[in-house]
Amino acid sequence: MDKKTDSSWQYGDETKAVHAGAQPDPVTGARNTPIYQTTSYVFDSVEHAADLFNLQTFGFIYSRLTNPTVAVLEERMAALENGRASVCAASGHAIQFLTFFSLLEPGDHFIASRNLYGGSITQFGVSFKRLGWNVTFVDPTDPENFRNAVTAKTKAIFIEVLANPGGIVLDLEAISAVAKDAHVPLIVDNTLATPYLLQPMNWGADLVVHSTTKFLSGHGTSMGGVLIESGKFDWAADDRFPTMTQPDPAYHGLTFYETFGDFGFTMKTRAVGLRDFGPAMAPANAFYTITAIESLPARMDRHVSNAMAVAEFLEAHPKVKRVSYAGLRSSPYYDLAKKYLPKGAGAVFTFELTGGYEAGVKMVESVNLFSHLANVGDTRSLILHPASTTHRQLTDQQRDAAGAGADVIRLSIGQETAADLIHDLDRGLSAV
Repeated sequence: MDKKTDSSWQYGDETKAVHAGAQPDPVTGARNTPIYQTTSYVFDSVEHAADLFNLQTFGFIYSRLTNPTVAVLEERMAALENGRASVCAASGHAIQFLTFFSLLEPGDHFIASRNLYGGSITQFGVSFKRLGWNVTFVDPTDPENFRNAVTAKTKAIFIEVLANPGGIVLDLEAISAVAKDAHVPLIVDNTLATPYLLQPMNWGADLVVHSTTKFLSGHGTSMGGVLIESGKFDWAADDRFPTMTQPDPAYHGLTFYETFGDFGFTMKTRAVGLRDFGPAMAPANAFYTITAIESLPARMDRHVSNAMAVAEFLEAHPKVKRVSYAGLRSSPYYDLAKKYLPKGAGAVFTFELTGGYEAGVKMVESVNLFSHLANVGDTRSLILHPASTTHRQLTDQQRDAAGAGADVIRLSIGQETAADLIHDLDRGLSAV
């Protein structure tokens, strides 16, 4: 934001989406954030370099850790989520890995909603196990299920409030209360809602992650992930989080929470996880995402209005058994959507066909305007049969629990003319 403005003024989300984190380039006067396509940066002196490497001053060292273009995106996301600080990575999966690496040690445990993106279920339930990180998946529609799963080794609760792909909305405030009682951070994947529709930290979330690849990037061009911390979690309240409260041998005994306080977690994630594993966000991807976020409020309004029109059409169609969209009054999550998502229940939802697996396959192969691919949050409308793609690695029971059964179709509604989308789906349904 412009430093000449009144610091007490509270900017709106639309203004933050355009301006947060960015200033005209001080050398050239360029108004858009440049793509700093560089690997490294010249130090002012030996002392300056030493201070940077010791984390005693802030600046740019090497683009695996910090980059001026990526830094603008990080500051913008922290502003949009009402957080303290953030760190970006190469993908949503990469940022999830780095988040848990900063939290967990071998033998530790976390609790996750069973209604997650299929790739997250596999990452948590299979790949994380090889690192000694253990997960318990629970039915998230009853917050007490999280409380009942807490153990002495539990270090976090992970949810998607607006779940992928089933159109489920969770009671964020109640789950946040469980996390606080257990003194573990609540991590919310806010990819499908975006900070325009939902700001989880306003309801008690401690950490928020996004796949920026989706609605934030918005045009199907750029991979990325981001972690934002609220700055409100007390890592030193007990001895549960030694990675934050004990001296780090990689930095001469520096203690991240003691040294950096309310942005210690993102500093730990950047200075250790991002440094040692290296999934850095490309500067060009950060640039495209920054540019896309400028139009995020207008795009999300269009996504949501189109999704509502399509959901109402499908709900009335004789070949559709059920539509799982929280914006519909028939949804069991309608009231929760009104509470947490007053601007709209997102643009990704599912519907169930009569006819089972074969009907789902036929449907995705019989549309023209909808693109059949494994992504969401594009300007273009997308269609997918999760049982044969994103949730293929799961068991039938896991797929059903995640809302991705054999006869389920997932839609990501884009920004085309709503009547054209409805026409295309009607053609596809006629072929089933």
